[in-house]
Amino acid sequence: MSSAILKRSLAIAGHHTSISLEAPFWDGLRQLARGRGISLAALVAEIDAGRQHGNLSSAIRLHVLDAAKAGRLTVD
Repeated sequence: MSSAILKRSLAIAGHHTSISLEAPFWDGLRQLARGRGISLAALVAEIDAGRQHGNLSSAIRLHVLDAAKAGRLTVD
């Protein structure tokens, strides 16, 4: 299965950044933010603040993967 990479711009901690992710990761990220009652930008800011190394896109993918493994995401 192939998924196009989608680029989105967000304001994170007062600065604008572009993030490129595959559509299923954007969907999972939105689902996690909605489930917590926070904005997508707020969730990405949390992920950004907590990452130890690597780029932001990779940190987001790992966050979504961890949530899926923990059963916090529904897969369509």
